[in-house]
Amino acid sequence: MSVKDRISERLRQALDPVALEVIDESHRHAGHTGARAGGETHFRVEVVSKAFAGKSRLDRHRLINGLLARS
Repeated sequence: MSVKDRISERLRQALDPVALEVIDESHRHAGHTGARAGGETHFRVEVVSKAFAGKSRLDRHRLINGLLARS
């Protein structure tokens, strides 16, 4: 399973999103620390979920990072 698929699966299970898009932006980070020739190192995630209701932007970001830290 690809990294993108694992990210999508984890977020779907935890957040039951209304909308979810995981975009591999690894090509934009070539030469940066952590970048690999095969990609799948840098992602942008766009997610809409009721789980974010009442949470600040920072809290939403922390929630996503916490869910993905166990990848």
